[in-house]
Amino acid sequence: MDFVRSLLKDWKWPLVAMTLSALMLAAAHAFETFGGLAPCPLCLRQREVYWALIAMTVTGLVLWWLIPKRRFLVALNVMIGLAFIVGVIVAFYHAGVEWGLLPPPEGCSGEGPIDPLVIRDFNEPMHVPSCTDAPFYILGLSMAGWNGVIAGVMAVASFVAAGATWRGAVRPEETA
Repeated sequence: MDFVRSLLKDWKWPLVAMTLSALMLAAAHAFETFGGLAPCPLCLRQREVYWALIAMTVTGLVLWWLIPKRRFLVALNVMIGLAFIVGVIVAFYHAGVEWGLLPPPEGCSGEGPIDPLVIRDFNEPMHVPSCTDAPFYILGLSMAGWNGVIAGVMAVASFVAAGATWRGAVRPEETA
């Protein structure tokens, strides 16, 4: 338990959040590359959240390294939590589209899969996978549903990390 608490304090949580975001992207790309599951537009939108989170976290940690203020690190953890909440919203919207509870956005018609490795004439129309069809379900949730659950857990952990950092961060001069 002390190990988990130590991960939620100071600069460690942004690194953990960034690493887990990279792992989520790696898993999505593995399903695409090795599993042959072409992403629909909402799948790609979910990935954008993780890419943005990684970029924001790298920038935040570099700035914190230059000006090590505890308030800044707390704000970074809160921003990471807010980014994960955006991920929850996008993922659950996608899951709602898959379940037929929400209307799909324009461009999610699913007229057929795209093989990105096939070179085509760019004048021909391209077809995208449907946002309404989940390729599989695990324990009743699609990949989008699980993405939302994971992002939700990460959001809560980010806010807990912000509180832990606010209450008792180790000052940079104490670690040197």
